[in-house]
Amino acid sequence: MADRQLQPDSAGAGQKAGLGVLIATCVSALIVNANTSAVTILLPAIGEDVGAPISTLQWAVTGYTLVGAAFIVTSGALGDVFGRRRIFIGGLLLFIVSCVFIAFAGSGAAVIAGRAIQGAAGSTILACGMSLLTIASSGNERLRAVSLWGAASAIGAALGPLIGGVLVDTTGWQGLFWINAGVAVLCLPLTRRTVKESLDPNRPRSIDWLGTFLVAAILAPLILGVSEGADWGWTSLATISCFVISVAAAFAFVAVERRSPAPLVDLALMRNRILIGATLGILIGAGTINGLMFVVSLYFQDPSTLAMTPLEAGLATLPATVGMVILAPLVPRFAVKMGTRSVVLLGFIIMTAGFAFLIAIDSNWAYATFVLPILAVAAGMALSNGPCSSAATSGVPEEQVGAASGISNMARYVGASVVTAVVAAVYANVSAGQVDGGATPGDALATAVAGTAIVLTIVSALGIGLAFLAGRHRPPEPLAVDIAAAAASPAHTIPTPHPEGPERAGVGAA
Repeated sequence: MADRQLQPDSAGAGQKAGLGVLIATCVSALIVNANTSAVTILLPAIGEDVGAPISTLQWAVTGYTLVGAAFIVTSGALGDVFGRRRIFIGGLLLFIVSCVFIAFAGSGAAVIAGRAIQGAAGSTILACGMSLLTIASSGNERLRAVSLWGAASAIGAALGPLIGGVLVDTTGWQGLFWINAGVAVLCLPLTRRTVKESLDPNRPRSIDWLGTFLVAAILAPLILGVSEGADWGWTSLATISCFVISVAAAFAFVAVERRSPAPLVDLALMRNRILIGATLGILIGAGTINGLMFVVSLYFQDPSTLAMTPLEAGLATLPATVGMVILAPLVPRFAVKMGTRSVVLLGFIIMTAGFAFLIAIDSNWAYATFVLPILAVAAGMALSNGPCSSAATSGVPEEQVGAASGISNMARYVGASVVTAVVAAVYANVSAGQVDGGATPGDALATAVAGTAIVLTIVSALGIGLAFLAGRHRPPEPLAVDIAAAAASPAHTIPTPHPEGPERAGVGAA
């Protein structure tokens, strides 16, 4: 993915992005991120309407991120080869189709299929939208434009659950998809009239479709095995086959990438310890925060527990989403004072403590008891994710920045899909087992939340170990680009190389 890098322009303000491209890319980023974060709030209402259990509808979340992981880099490559505006418009059209398809869905399978299509559409809109914005501007004006794009992404992700809750209570769950489709329709003529076409004539015209397929082939059977293993039996032929297929696809992916003229993932980058460390940190953070939001959204709305309406549940998740939006832009200055490793370490410690607090959950807990651990997880996510996102791109040579940002963005989707699948399986299986053992529904669900909290605590604690392995590093005073990238980091990695080179990054360094 050939994103232009964001660097300060000593020559002046630079070329200003037109209002049309700013509106088209920022509005589309906002609705994609709002759509992504809102769906978990909608699941109980969707399940009741189409007659599908949550254990099935979790694929509406994991299927979206699974396909997004496969397409986030491929869509950027398609834009480079066939035209970024053309592929961006294609992403908008696909997004509209998926929204309409989901709104008319009469079964859980149809909702899941629509969300899988939407995963491809959303990743295409984000990847090509960023490229269009950076191509249309330069210098300090590019920093301003991408800052707006990052702000739109962060605001969309923060407000998505609240918007979803409002719409369920007023228009029905379908309202979210109809409104998203309508906004995307408005972006189409604006893009055609105001955005110039661009492509990369120096890039090989080959598209790594096989690599894209193999990413999905790695994740789909892995998630299926995790989701159904308890019912099938962990040593059953079906479960073992899923894991064997996933491992075989991983080996095949490596073999294909070695031979591809334009690989989805440049395997040479896998030798970069800074990039690998930062990418793992991003994966852990994105996975655990998405897993938590999935579980608490369901728990808050269940009639046996807090019995919140969708609107109330959307409001209840605001401490997490708004907390990240407020804290993330401040993180670069913390890194200057404390050092990158210390900030990342502190972030994962706070996250782990928040998850560990939830292990003690009791069915008598009021919502107020959840606020502190949710805020802790949000704060820890902001502290750890920003430096990791920065390190992922500033820790590689300038010509590899686009590829590095693609890898880190893919990691967000991978983490969200795998960890959400794991916690969904734990939540469903523990609660069912507790009910079968004679527990009340409320006690059963509280025990299930505790079970998921144990999983999330363990995964988050891996980030603590990762931070201890990182080299000590204190970055220079943050530039405007660092603030912009940090603000967007909960949703997207923005390419941010620096004149100082890879040594500016510290995560994963020796």
